[in-house]
Amino acid sequence: MSLPNAQPGPFARFAENLVFGNRPLILIVFTAITLAMLYFASQLKVDAGFKKQVPLQHEYMQTFQDYEAEFGGANRVLVAVIAKDGDMFDQEFMKTLENITNDVINLESTDDARSRSLFTPNVRFIEVVEDGLSGGNVIPQTFTPNVEGFTSTPEDFQAIRGNIVKANIVGRLVAKDWSGAMIWADLIPESDVNKVDYQAVADQFEAIRTKYEDENHSVHIIGFAKVVGDISDGARSVIKFFAVTIAFTWLLLFLYSTSGKLASLTVAAALVSVVWMLGALKLMGFGIDPMNMLTPFLIFAIAVSHGEQMINRFRGEIFFGGLEEGTVEELRARSKDAVEPLEAARLSFRMLLVPGTVALIAGCIGFGAIMVIPIDMVRELAITATVGVALTILTDLVLLPVLLSYTRLRNIDRKREFRLRQLTRFDKIWAALSRLSKPGPAAVVIVIGAVVWFFAWQHGNKVMIGDAQKGVAELRPDARYNQDAVLIAERFALGVDIMNVIAEAAPSACTTSFNAMETIDRFAWHMENVEGVEQVITLPAAAKIVNAGWNDGSVRWRILPRDPDTLRQATQSFETDSGLLNADCSAIPITIFTSDHQATTIDRVVDAVKAFREANDAYVPGNLRLQLAEQAAADPNFSSDQVNLRLATGNVGVAAATNDTVRESEHMILYLLYAAVFVMCWLSFKNPLAALCVLLPLVLVTELGHSLMVELDIGMKVNTLCVVALGVGIGVDYGIYIFARMRESMLQGRTVAESYFVALKTTGIAIFYTALTLAVGVAMWIFSDLKFQADMGIMLTFMFVVNMLAAIIFLPALCRWLLRPGEKDTWTAKL
Repeated sequence: MSLPNAQPGPFARFAENLVFGNRPLILIVFTAITLAMLYFASQLKVDAGFKKQVPLQHEYMQTFQDYEAEFGGANRVLVAVIAKDGDMFDQEFMKTLENITNDVINLESTDDARSRSLFTPNVRFIEVVEDGLSGGNVIPQTFTPNVEGFTSTPEDFQAIRGNIVKANIVGRLVAKDWSGAMIWADLIPESDVNKVDYQAVADQFEAIRTKYEDENHSVHIIGFAKVVGDISDGARSVIKFFAVTIAFTWLLLFLYSTSGKLASLTVAAALVSVVWMLGALKLMGFGIDPMNMLTPFLIFAIAVSHGEQMINRFRGEIFFGGLEEGTVEELRARSKDAVEPLEAARLSFRMLLVPGTVALIAGCIGFGAIMVIPIDMVRELAITATVGVALTILTDLVLLPVLLSYTRLRNIDRKREFRLRQLTRFDKIWAALSRLSKPGPAAVVIVIGAVVWFFAWQHGNKVMIGDAQKGVAELRPDARYNQDAVLIAERFALGVDIMNVIAEAAPSACTTSFNAMETIDRFAWHMENVEGVEQVITLPAAAKIVNAGWNDGSVRWRILPRDPDTLRQATQSFETDSGLLNADCSAIPITIFTSDHQATTIDRVVDAVKAFREANDAYVPGNLRLQLAEQAAADPNFSSDQVNLRLATGNVGVAAATNDTVRESEHMILYLLYAAVFVMCWLSFKNPLAALCVLLPLVLVTELGHSLMVELDIGMKVNTLCVVALGVGIGVDYGIYIFARMRESMLQGRTVAESYFVALKTTGIAIFYTALTLAVGVAMWIFSDLKFQADMGIMLTFMFVVNMLAAIIFLPALCRWLLRPGEKDTWTAKL
């Protein structure tokens, strides 16, 4: 039986006639599109990119791009070869190290000129001899461990040990305890013509490990490419968890509806949403980024959430001919008003078209808000989620009602009786909760909510931007990658965490400008004394060692020469492949090795750089090097001592830029999400105060989510920010559906308390089961190989459940004081 106020508006009437007047055609079209999308989805590939994950418009990334070709990027892989007996000085170890070096260099993705190892010609030493300075390769050309018939001698290893010390590479390319050596491999920078397949690169390095690791030697690999490979391997477990989630979802829907047909149709409609989204990704030219592997599940969760509301309303129509309100006797009497499946589907479509569309469009707008983060990976995620939610409007509000219109339930009388027991089982709980909407209790609830929000907001503000833990936060602490990172940090004191500050100066500054070189040297000393900095390597530091060499090696001469000719003598022996300078010495990197890439360490290092350059007038926006080069070309006598310290390249520089972007975007994204929810609810319910009733519980739960992140030591990164935003988009559904039912009842003349009771009685169980279904599904992620996925499982489980509780408890209290503060409400539930 249709409610008196349920007559559809012009658009709803048009949509209803269009959908139900062409049911066979709609099913044919949906089937054809699904098959086509399934074909395209099967062609999707994992698509990870280094530059996709960084904010290329950030100041630091402008520096990164300006100097990527000259000094390499942040995309480096480190391979450590360790002798298990603790002594690297034997022929078998050197043979293994040389072979691994050659295999790494021979990879198509590695930049040969920038690869470094004891066996590469760009790793050299300089020493003081009777005639001045002498140098050579650390490994003499006569030392050939892989040549048949060659036998090493103790003298060979004594010479190599001495060369290593002279080259000052202990702790970088050689372990501090002489137990192993390192190979540095920079990957060829990404470009339009060079697309790096990170999964393939990771597999190639893993094949090298497998080939050479044995009972005497262990191989340890870290770097962005290896991270992507390991995360991709772990992300594949999403398929397993997705299958488990589908099974749990179907089971819970079956227990709720006691109908295998209704459970299967709801899950099928949700799966169609996912297939369409994946197919759309392929058509838009995207792939699946390993960090976005969770998005398909979230789309499935959203679709199930709205589908559950549809089958809930459908059952009310086929059992009782309308809303499931009233006593058991009244509902039994109304069973004669039950309608056929076609009419039930039409009425369900009519009543849920507006609230369902509002909730989903609000989600679309909210997810689109994530695009304010200028990172390609995030924009892909935003497009993925927005398209997926938009397609859910079609599958849940068009396909599912059409499927239901053909669905006849068996044993309908038995199912009706089960529904009656289900509806009355929680009446005492609903009656108790309805008292919270009375003026006095509602005021107490609002005050409690405000206090909880205040303390959650204060505690949530402590959430760390960036990585809150050492190692790679996306992987578990016992993952092979993190274990390798720990070993490398312990044995070498230097890991993959590097920040390069580029000192721009006039051409030939390193030979003509003592002041510029002295500024760089003071800056290096300043950074060496910053907590978290392990070592700083600069051209001035190397030049001081050479200058001492020209003066009998006396430490008293380990200074920068003021005389241009002497300064030229100290610096001219350094080639560009040393990484200490560019071709005309107008750009000089200062390489800062940090102890880790935790957000606190990065912030401390960046603040120290900014403090120095501000105190020494050593920064101007833009590329000073080009400006000085133009002036030097125009005036042969031009000279300048100006130094421009530009942040930053290296993986720590990339992390700093990303953290800044998240810090700037975090609140904006949430505000846009809130604005989207508010505007859509205002337009739907024609009342801004009603929109506030839906929005405020969502704000409270978001702050509680931030507090949970602090307690779980989860940093706010690009990945976590996006998942939290997606969780907010899903959580708003509870409030929209509860308020839609309350409003429907209040328009019939009922009080707030009675309307709240009716809303809980008719939709409370559905909302509870929806939250339980979603929570159980994401809770499965806790067992994932990926720590990121496990953390997000905990976060989303919390947000799904607490959003449901907040909507049930706080929304009616807000309705009381925002919508009907003066209403005399004496209604009490009759049980």
